[in-house]
Amino acid sequence: MFEADCFSSDHLYLELFAALMGVLSVWFSKKEHIGVFPTGLISTGIYTYICHIYELRGDMVINGYYFLMSIYGWYYWLRPTENAASQIKISRTHTKEKIWVVISFFAAIAFVFGVYRYFETPLTKVAYADAFTTAIFFIAMWLMARKKIENWIFWIVGNVISIPLYFYKNLCFTGVQYIVFLVLAIVGYLEWRRRLEVSAMRKEK
Repeated sequence: MFEADCFSSDHLYLELFAALMGVLSVWFSKKEHIGVFPTGLISTGIYTYICHIYELRGDMVINGYYFLMSIYGWYYWLRPTENAASQIKISRTHTKEKIWVVISFFAAIAFVFGVYRYFETPLTKVAYADAFTTAIFFIAMWLMARKKIENWIFWIVGNVISIPLYFYKNLCFTGVQYIVFLVLAIVGYLEWRRRLEVSAMRKEK
């Protein structure tokens, strides 16, 4: 059961606009298009404010992080490679990056709990789910900014958990947004995998 009417929010239209920009950002990401970052900046900036209002401290932190990583990713995607003037290509994570992912995951969870404590927000079941998804999305965004194909795996897992969380908090447009995110993440993974395989075949020739 939901706590209230999903469409009674005072921030309904603001949430809808942020959700639309978020979907557009993921669609651009799937297409490996630079538009992922300006649309992402708009969406995450609004969601940082909304999550603060609804006391989703983890999501508030992760959206602030998305905002900063969008700036970093915008630069990283456009910078030339060492050997050519082409953009950074899709690749897989190497061993050192995987170690960094594990360490960062637990560090992100600890940080979110620290934020909850700072704002004196009760640690409910929602709070624990919020902290867990925040850590997942923290890793996903970093991997996406560096064009690592594994980013889609993290987005898929995080989206599955986030969908019921947002409906429970009566942020229904956001819940629907994450359903769309889940579909786009699956399609995005398949498309990036295809591009990675094509790139590998070209190198073998």
